[in-house]
Amino acid sequence: MKRLIVGMAAVAACSGWASAHSAGRLAEVAIVDRDSGVRLQAYYHRGEYWVAGEPGARYAILITNRLGERLLAVTSVDGINVVTGQTAGWDQSGYVFDPGEQYQITGWRKSEAEVAAFAFTTPPASYAERTGRPQNLGVIGLALFREQPVAYVPPPRSPPIARNESREREATPMGSAAAKAQASSAPAEGMAAEGSAADAQVTNRPFQPAQSALPPALGTAHGEREYSYASHTTFVRRQSHPDEIVRIRYDSMEHLIALGIVRPPRQPFTHPDPFPGSGAYGYVPDPPGF
Repeated sequence: MKRLIVGMAAVAACSGWASAHSAGRLAEVAIVDRDSGVRLQAYYHRGEYWVAGEPGARYAILITNRLGERLLAVTSVDGINVVTGQTAGWDQSGYVFDPGEQYQITGWRKSEAEVAAFAFTTPPASYAERTGRPQNLGVIGLALFREQPVAYVPPPRSPPIARNESREREATPMGSAAAKAQASSAPAEGMAAEGSAADAQVTNRPFQPAQSALPPALGTAHGEREYSYASHTTFVRRQSHPDEIVRIRYDSMEHLIALGIVRPPRQPFTHPDPFPGSGAYGYVPDPPGF
């Protein structure tokens, strides 16, 4: 079961990349072929990372929290929030990851119990184009937010009192216990108020990827329903801007080669033999049909 949160705040960012197969500084992000379980090769080109997909192949977004604290990942595919189906913005719902937690986002969330599987498909069959939003096909994005730490507020300290020990032995301790309980509840109320104020900071700026020289050959389908359980939680963002943006673009291998992102496979090099028929004797025969 994964926990998700309904929107808060955001605005701008930076990014970092981990390896040939994954991206991200705060979280490791990779695209996984669900049928083979293999991470797709990520190709770096002019400041962006790309993966090659094939129509019909199911995929997942594999996210691993690198931090020792909780992390919120507002996730979009083709410019659409994968939890709510809204045109993606920083302030929307996302998945919350515990320290070191790893999870695969496998589809568009339909309820707390189901998703519609991600699968590469042709643009006309993509969920984005079928819902009238084809402008951002071919991009997967994550806005990552760190959690606001809960500050410790010590209970108020009163001046010392000179006690009458003989009378104190006769008194019941119930009054002092109630006072301690009341003092300990005050910081919790203050933190709740602070959290609600942070939630009120909302900015809605849709994610706009750069355009490539070729229109994308792939989009993401709204695939078959699958069981995938999620619950709700609360999360107060440390700041309104994402702490990191991770972006991975995808297209067909043919387009990646045409764009110069991937080198075409080498043809096997052969060494022609000037005398391949050594040992044969006679004269030059006529060609067929001569």
